[in-house]
Order: sequence, then C-alpha cells, then structure tokens
Amino acid sequence: MGQARPSMQELIQRRRGAGFVGRRGELDAFRANFGLPPDDERHRFVFHVHGNAGVGKSWLLRQFEQTARQEYGGLTARVDESADGVVEAMAAISTAFGRQGHMCTALDRKLALYRQRRHEAEAIPADGESVAPSTGGITAARAGLAGLGLVPGVGALAGAVDPVSLAQGTDRVRAALSSRFRDHKDVQLVLDPVQALTPLLVREVSQAAAAAPWVVLCFDTYERTGPLLDPWLRTLLTSERYGSLPDNTVIVLAGQTRLDPGCWADLSEVVAELPLEPFTDAEARQLLAAKGITDEPVVRDVLRLSGRLPVLVSTLAENAGGPDGVDDPSASAVERFLKWERDPVRRSAALAGALPRLLDEDVFRAALDGDVPRSGDEDAAELFGWLRALPFVSGRAGRIRYHDVVRAPMLRVRRTTSPQRWSAAHTRLAESFARWRETAAADLEPPAEPWQRERWRAPRLEESYHLLCARPAAALPEVLRDGIDACDAGPEAARPWARTLLEAGEDSGDETLRTWGRDALAALEDERRRGIEVMGLLLDRAELDRAGRVGALVVRGWHRRSVEEYDEALADFERALDLDPGCVRARFGGVVVHRAAGDTDGALAALDRADALDPGAAWIARERGETYRRARRHEEALEWLDRVVEADPADPVAWGSRGQTKAALGRAQEALTDFDRAIRLRGDYVWALVRRARLRGAAGDVAGALEDLDRAEELEPEVAGTAGQRGEVHRLSGRHEEAVAQYDRALALDPGYAWALGSRAMALEALGRRAEALADLERAVVLDPGYAWAVAQRERLLSNGPSGAGG
Repeated sequence: MGQARPSMQELIQRRRGAGFVGRRGELDAFRANFGLPPDDERHRFVFHVHGNAGVGKSWLLRQFEQTARQEYGGLTARVDESADGVVEAMAAISTAFGRQGHMCTALDRKLALYRQRRHEAEAIPADGESVAPSTGGITAARAGLAGLGLVPGVGALAGAVDPVSLAQGTDRVRAALSSRFRDHKDVQLVLDPVQALTPLLVREVSQAAAAAPWVVLCFDTYERTGPLLDPWLRTLLTSERYGSLPDNTVIVLAGQTRLDPGCWADLSEVVAELPLEPFTDAEARQLLAAKGITDEPVVRDVLRLSGRLPVLVSTLAENAGGPDGVDDPSASAVERFLKWERDPVRRSAALAGALPRLLDEDVFRAALDGDVPRSGDEDAAELFGWLRALPFVSGRAGRIRYHDVVRAPMLRVRRTTSPQRWSAAHTRLAESFARWRETAAADLEPPAEPWQRERWRAPRLEESYHLLCARPAAALPEVLRDGIDACDAGPEAARPWARTLLEAGEDSGDETLRTWGRDALAALEDERRRGIEVMGLLLDRAELDRAGRVGALVVRGWHRRSVEEYDEALADFERALDLDPGCVRARFGGVVVHRAAGDTDGALAALDRADALDPGAAWIARERGETYRRARRHEEALEWLDRVVEADPADPVAWGSRGQTKAALGRAQEALTDFDRAIRLRGDYVWALVRRARLRGAAGDVAGALEDLDRAEELEPEVAGTAGQRGEVHRLSGRHEEAVAQYDRALALDPGYAWALGSRAMALEALGRRAEALADLERAVVLDPGYAWAVAQRERLLSNGPSGAGG
C-alpha cells in the first residue's frame, strides 16, 4: 500500500513553516536533495550555510533539522560551539541520537572510559608519593602528536609485549607515556582519542542510517569549531580510516566564514554552498506583517535600524509598539530596541544581562544586583523568564546567551554612557564568580589540578573576563599568569583562556587585551606545539615574577619533551632549577627527558641529584625502578619496585609493574601473583589482565588466559593489543588458524603493530606458509629496526632453521 498523500491543510502548514519567513530558496534546495538518490551526481553530501552574524544561520539550521525529521523521517544531531574539539562533538552527536531513541551504548561507554583515563593521566600524585607531569607531558602529547598521526609505529607499545623491548628507537614519546600508562590501550586512548572513538561513532551512524531514511549531522557556529573539526570531517568524508559512512548521511555546516580551501577545495562537487545575506526588503516586510506590524513608519524604522538582519528584524518586531520617535536620527539601534519596552525595570535588566558572556538565573541576579531598580513584585526569576523569551536570546539547560549582533551594541552603550557604572558592574560580577570558584575549589579532591576541572575553570575564566573589563591594566598580569596553568592543563583550558583575553579586549575596547588574545590564540593554532609558543610570549613580554618564570619554563619543558625537542626541554628545566633549585617537577622533567632520549645514565644521574636534595622521596624510588626496567636491568628494577610496593601495598600499578619485571626475569609464578594482586586492587585494570593472560597462556592455562582476555575486551573492545594476545594464546596452544585470524584483527586495528607481525609470522610458518611468514618479519623490522627478536627469526627462516618462541 502506498503512502497516504498529505492533505491541502497539511501542505499549507508545512509551507508556513511554523512561522518561518524567508530563506525559501535555501530550504527548497535542502528539501530537493532528499529527492535525489545518493549516487546521483546532483546529490550533495554537505551543505554549507555561511554569512555575517545575525543573518539567520542558526535559525535556518533549526529549520533544516525540523524538515529532515518531520518531512523525511530523518535522525538528526546538532553540534555547536560548546563542543570544543572532536571528542566533544562526538559526545554531542551521541546525546542527540539518544534523545531521538537511538542509544549509542558502545560509544558512550568508550567516551566514559576516555574521560576516566584522561583524568588518571592528568592527576598529579600528592607530595610524598610521586610527582608526575600534569598535562604538559601527557595530554599535550596526546593532542599534539598522535592526534595528528605524527608519531609512526603506533603498535610499538601495543599488545602483550614488554614495552621495554619496543619503546626504544624512534617511538620515544610513547615509551615515556608508558611509564604512566602501562597498558597500550590506555596510552592509545589518551594519546589519540579521535582514532579510538571515531570508528565507534561511524558504527553508530551506520546503524542509525539502516533504521532511518536519512541521518543529518549539523554543525553550527562553524567559524569557531571549523579549525578543530575540519581535518576530522574531511577524513570521514574522503577515507575509510575510521570506517565507511552510509551514503544516506548529510552534513550541514553553518558559520560566518567560508570553508578553508586547504581542506575543502577539492570537495566542491559534493558541497552545496548556501551564502546568506540580510533579508531582502520583501522578506523583512513579510516577517513584520506575520507579526502584525504594518504601520509604514514603524516598518521603515525597523528596516533602517535592523539593517534587515533577521535576528534584529525579529527582535524589533517583537517589541515595536508605535512610530513615536522614529525621526530621531541620533538614536542608536540599541536605544531604538529598548524604547519599545516601556517598563524601565525590563529596560535596565536587558542591558544588565548583556554584561556576562553566559547567563543562568544566578548570574543574572548578580548582574542585576545594585544596577536595576525593582518594580512591583516582578523579581529576578520573573525577569529572567522574560529575558529568555526574547528573540535575540538562545540557550539550553538553563544557560542562555545574547546574540552577538545585539550584545555588542548593548555593551558599547553601557561602557560609553557610564564608565564608572560599567566598571562597578563588572567588579560585582567578578566577585560573584570568585565566590563560585572558591566553592568549586572546596569540592575538588586532592591531587586534582583546578585548571583541569571544568567546574572550577569555568567560573575562573568568567571572573577573569569581568576583571579585565572592569580594570584592564590592573587585571592583566594575574590573568597572564593564569595562562601558564591553563596551557599546562591542556587545550581544553588554554583555548578558552586565550579567547577570554580577546573577548575582554573586544568588549572593553582595550587594544592591549586584544593583542594578547590574538597572539595567544595564534600561538595555540599549531596542534603539535600547543603551549610552547605561548610560554615564549609570557617569558618575553609578561614581566613574570620568579615563581611565574619557573612555572612557564617547567611547562614549556614538558611540552618540548612531548615533541622530542630534548635539548631545548633540558635547557628549560635547567633554567628553572637555576631560579628554584627545589622545583621537584623540573627535576622530574629532567629524568623523563633523559629516559625518553634513551640516556639511561643521564636519567640515573638526574635521580641522584634529586635524591641529594630530597633523600628517600617515593617518586625517586619509583622512577629508578621504571628507568632500570626500561633499560632491561631487571634485577635493579626489581629492587626499587620492591621498595615502592612495600611503601604503598595498595598501589595496583606498582604491583603490575613489578609483575612485568618478574615476568622478564622468568619468574612466571611470582609474576602471576603480582598480577593477581594488581587485579584484585583494581578490577578494571586491563593492562594487567592482558599480561596475566600472556603468562597463563604460556603456562598452558588456555581457559584462564581466554577468560582474562574476554574480560579485557568487555571493558575495552576493539583494542589491538588484546586481539594480538588472543592470537598468541591460540598459537601457543597449537591453534594456528585461529591465531592468524586474531593477529589479522589486531593488525586491522593497528597496522603498525610490529609484535603482531612477528607472532603472526610464527603461526604462518607453522601452517607451512613460509613466504608470508618471511614477509611479515621483513615488515616488522622495517617498522621497528630495533626489534632484535624479529631480526633473529628472519635470519633463522632464511637459513631454514627451526621455529622459535613468539616475540
């Protein structure tokens, strides 16, 4: 039975678009695309809506979403500027799908695990236990190196292989991270969450597209998110690195600027450009007529004041009460808008509400305090409800913001009309945010770093914004000092900090702030070097005190270590120690840099110097053990790890590390005992589960080994190392065909996994496939020239010797 045809009334209602006026050409083009099969050359997979602020991009985007859902049965998701990166964008898509009944369970689970692992990576242990690089070494390496695919040999630390044998040579950054994340999957997830999470997103989109006629992914405010999302979206569209997107997927981008030609120029055949200009005279009049405004003097006034920008046409139309005053040529657009609101309390509240960048009811009350006269029984809650209903206000989850087209002139009115009131109002708001920040700080559990916590960071940034607006010159030094901690915490903190400087400069009219903001944002553009150039700016121009210079040097040193600028990193740490010989983090940094560079003697000498200043410190014992373990000096490593375990028997990582050391010494049963203890202390310790599985498999306990691997894959599916270890268990039990299948799966997940190639070679040889085995060994050695076992097996195979144990 064919689908029932819509009635005339239904068609009329659709055309009326629930009050939507204008943009018919753009909406018709979007509708027509659903009528073209994806293999039709006229079909477009990407729509790009662009134009100046206020032309109605977000408005049109909402209509696109509504059209896709209501008229074509589509599943839609919308991402805006609150998604400050690819991971946040994927989370927003998952949330939107869930609200429409498609739960992204696997993706949500992986997102939760990523946030947990990142939190563990960024935590700095308390004094007296251990000191670790905050995000200067770990999170920056994640975003700066693996996030861009700049570190080759991703498999060098994967699987059940001792990282000691594979972390030497070119893959030093990953080896350094493994000192804190001893499981390859943890390293990989924190280093490159995009690579780990995107295949799950693609799978969810594919499942959704199988159940719905269309999937529409909308990205609003793309002028802000585009620099972060462009490379990722291009990869999704042009390669199968993360999997294959279904052909009934449509992507809509909406922003003020044109698409970056460096990323999108060669995709013009699949992109439909929809440039938006201000309403035509006829469209603006149509909107006014729809709202009952036909008095020609009022219509002319609205058209003149709004510039036919849809957001202002709508705002002025909602408040137009009469033509009086229309001939006053000196009145600003803001005053024209406010004069139609007769209530002086509401007029004052609208101006006061423009001061904060984001509003909830608490912030609104703080903005009103001492600045807005009360009238009758209309309290702040009622005023906030009125404000939220205004056309130029948008938001969700209780938080709102003014449209930039309206907020900017309102701020200029406040600043120029009464500079003293401007300063006092911003000071009051800064004090309010300071109180909220202090409350958030009290809830942080040590050793939490506040700049890594959104609950603390958000009020601190708003406090800084209002201090800068109130007294730019006086507030600037402290805000610049904050930049050190913000960059140390990672890009999630550094970019908003830099934007705060720029926006405070724009809104206060202060050129010094604008310059700092522009320069800091420019210095953060290079994903591989984020934070390094910002520290240079601060050291050169910010007139930091001694503690500030030490902090900037230490942060820059850790960031330089993450991009393998070892000499420069050591120089920064030495300069920091010249200023503050007791700086433990600088001393720890020197140890890590020497070790990352393969300089074991240098690392041990740095530990000796640290021990002379702080004898018996727990972190020194731990790093000695880790340094000896990486250098294959297992007996010495065991001596130091014994001390660490004795000092803190509740530390699962110490037990796991000692278990790996004992395994390398051939003390398999003792190693199993240590791994058992580690797993009892932490049930989700996948690194220990995989290594215990390796030992169980080698001991003939195939069932126990597979049980461990099942648990590991349940906790973290689609991990190359776990699949590789499953292949090893099958190989050691003589199931060579099953082993090859698991090694194949591991290499599909991580083509650079050298250990899996070496072990697959042994399984292939056992199956009589000698040429394929030799090819695997050749490729393994190319990927890791220091892979001595693979070199030896290749030579044996070439000389037709007997097979050896796995690598």
